[in-house]
Amino acid sequence: MKIVTWNINGIRTFKNAIRKTLDSFDADIICVQETKVTRDLLDARTAIIDGYNSYFSFSRGRSGYSGVATFCKDSATPFAAEEGLTGVLTNHGEAVGCYGDQKELATEDLQLLDNEGRAVITQHQIMGPDGLQTLSVLNVYCPRADPEKPGRKLFKLQFYQLLQARAEALLASGSHVIVLGDINTSHRPIDHCDPDDTDQFEDSPGRKWLNCFLFGATEEEQECDQELYSGSSQKPAASHGGKFVDTFRFFHPSRPQAFTCWSMLTGARQTNYGTRIDYIFANRSLAEMLFLGADIMPEVVGSDHCPVWGQLGCEIQPSPRCPSICTCYMPEFAGKQQKLSRFLVKMANQHPEIASSSEAKQVPLPGSQETEEIRENLSPLCLGVGAGRKRGLDGIAESSVPKVKKSKVAKTAPVKPKGLLAFFKPKGPSVEQTQNASTEIRDRTKEAISEPTGSSANGHANGNRNSLEFSSLDKNEHNMKDVCKEVKGQELANVAARPLDTGDSKKGTCPGFWKTVLRGPPQPPPCKVHREPCVLRTVKKAGPNMGRQFFVCARPQGHASNPQARCNFFAWVDKGR
Repeated sequence: MKIVTWNINGIRTFKNAIRKTLDSFDADIICVQETKVTRDLLDARTAIIDGYNSYFSFSRGRSGYSGVATFCKDSATPFAAEEGLTGVLTNHGEAVGCYGDQKELATEDLQLLDNEGRAVITQHQIMGPDGLQTLSVLNVYCPRADPEKPGRKLFKLQFYQLLQARAEALLASGSHVIVLGDINTSHRPIDHCDPDDTDQFEDSPGRKWLNCFLFGATEEEQECDQELYSGSSQKPAASHGGKFVDTFRFFHPSRPQAFTCWSMLTGARQTNYGTRIDYIFANRSLAEMLFLGADIMPEVVGSDHCPVWGQLGCEIQPSPRCPSICTCYMPEFAGKQQKLSRFLVKMANQHPEIASSSEAKQVPLPGSQETEEIRENLSPLCLGVGAGRKRGLDGIAESSVPKVKKSKVAKTAPVKPKGLLAFFKPKGPSVEQTQNASTEIRDRTKEAISEPTGSSANGHANGNRNSLEFSSLDKNEHNMKDVCKEVKGQELANVAARPLDTGDSKKGTCPGFWKTVLRGPPQPPPCKVHREPCVLRTVKKAGPNMGRQFFVCARPQGHASNPQARCNFFAWVDKGR
């Protein structure tokens, strides 16, 4: 049996490749965290995957936030499943049960702890050395303690306490227990890229809870801790006799730089500057008897976390039927729910003339995108409307709607967009005036040419015919000269009035002027260590410096001892520049 956990940082980023991703792990149970999807946004291609049955927990307060999901192969179908840790969200007829001691938490606190969609529990039957046994898998996404929100620190500790009470209660009922997911706390200094201060490292409330939750460190782990704490006045925390084991450290007690989470903003994954906050915890007897191995998968990309896998030497006995919270039973995926528009709009009753058309019965709400597509792509006859009549916004002939007097609007030719410099140029004759003048000149030229031919065609029988022809030719020549002069003068006037079309006008005249108005980003200075151009950043954190810009080294974040990592160069951008 193989089990995998992964914080995927948004399940919708997989789109149609989620089946391929699940198959690539070759695991029986795959638990994902931070799905960032609510039930109204969950689609069939994500919820219903051939060969798997899935169980989701959604955030009920915020959209695109938190959320976990467990995907089980059909050969590993659980016999029970439950959303949340408190039991508030559960139909107790099919609940997993075993909630532990919750007396310290009020009912409102319990509701809030499960409202963010942070836990899904599945129970499986496994065949171990001692026969058929029960295995409970708790897929959790623990909260992060935001330093700017003091209330979230208490919320995180309450979630930890609730998780421990539930896991220990399930263990006391005779079931093996696996707790896995994003715990959001690095346990020991070896699990952190750069602990701020080893003297204060163990004082973190999250680490204190992990010390109580987990079984004491092995001798090899204790020796490793002693090396990390050398030169420090504080000693590593002693064993508190917890009931669970960190399976990765069980097999790799002293492996350094084994991180599962990195900052994507600073590119820290390139230098492996991260933390190990994703775990597979198992009760001690299960880890010692059935676990064959556990490791991280930093080569798998697609999120700011990497997956963690665990291998057990047992087989899962699938249940013949999925639990009731399986997504395959949700009405929207079982073919029981129809579109909301069919319940709100009855177009056939409102407009009987449309109801006669089979295609018109599916007329969508007015103003929707689908309406525009129908109006553009369908012929008028498809809607039962005459081809010669105009249609309104909802596809009905205008004759059936009371006519309103339209205001007279002068038809104007489409005006081409002008650049900013066009407003500073002297006004010349418009295009229409120029075209009218050219047409007038052309007509006058034709008339001048046709006059002599007409007079000669009529003919005169007297003897002065030759002299008349010569005189008409002379007159015609003078007319032609006058017309040519007028044409040339008009063309010169048009050229003079037309603005000069230079290369600068196309690219934008006066580049110096635009540089003074639109200065653009300042030139990045080189960092002092690598002599490479820096990158520009903006302060987004609320405070006196919010919105200010600064330069830092362009290399990815890393340890100070790594020469390939970012140096400590920092410079504010001068506001006057």
